[in-house]
Amino acid sequence: MPSYVEPLFRPPSEARSLIFQITVGCSQNHCTFCGMYKMKRFRVRPVEEILAEIAAIPRHYRSRIDRVFLADGDALVYPFAGLVTILDALGEAFPLLARIGAYASPASLAGKSAPELAALRERKLRILYFGLESGDGATLAAINKGFDPDAMAELALKARGEGMKLSVTAILGLAGRGRSMEHARGTAAWVNRVSPEYFSLLTLFHRHNDDFVRSLEQCSRRELMQEAREMLLHLAPQKTILRSNHVSNFLELAGSYPRDRERLVEQVDLALTRAERIPGFLDQVPDYGEEYY
Repeated sequence: MPSYVEPLFRPPSEARSLIFQITVGCSQNHCTFCGMYKMKRFRVRPVEEILAEIAAIPRHYRSRIDRVFLADGDALVYPFAGLVTILDALGEAFPLLARIGAYASPASLAGKSAPELAALRERKLRILYFGLESGDGATLAAINKGFDPDAMAELALKARGEGMKLSVTAILGLAGRGRSMEHARGTAAWVNRVSPEYFSLLTLFHRHNDDFVRSLEQCSRRELMQEAREMLLHLAPQKTILRSNHVSNFLELAGSYPRDRERLVEQVDLALTRAERIPGFLDQVPDYGEEYY
């Protein structure tokens, strides 16, 4: 069976997937806002180890697997030849396998050519989870993302051009009060340009990133909801499913663009009106955090 170096993260939509940890940690472990992999030193696990774990899955269980997720953060960075070998082994081991997913960073997308991405997709690597964080260049520079919005858009469009589905995440509150609206509008413009299949919102929270959080003038709940409203108002992708169902969010949103644009904006307006009835609630800064490791 697969062995894991904890903690292990996966997107909510991969809850039913069998996970193989082909890398440990994140190759881009310098983003100041992110504490997911700060306790790990990045390394690529040998192909032989992964093949042995695939082979060890009991045969009676293999016919029940239709999805696989490749961890850790930025698993797409795995060298192309080795990744092809792993994908081929997964396809042979699991006869009903329909989809393989992985996290992807801008750097790992830059490191794979269009023909290589096409070859990976042919081997059922069909969805990439891409942390945009923000479409605002100043915010990206402040978090040390390493890429500007234009560069990330070109890389995302390269993956989409080869048939890859993209699930993109952005973070409410990431720019603090100072650039809240610029962050909202820039992120909406980026999503409009790329039109990913999925776009998800998180809210900035504490997880081994206290220095970064303290560096911000943090947004109150009112300001976070206004930021979300501004983003929703400016979003106009061709066909994108939007979700804000992460545990860090205090306002859950779900809909499809462009169909549900007006409804989603009205939902935020209604939530603001109702929250005004709770004394002090909207003026507070959310304090959600995770300290499990």
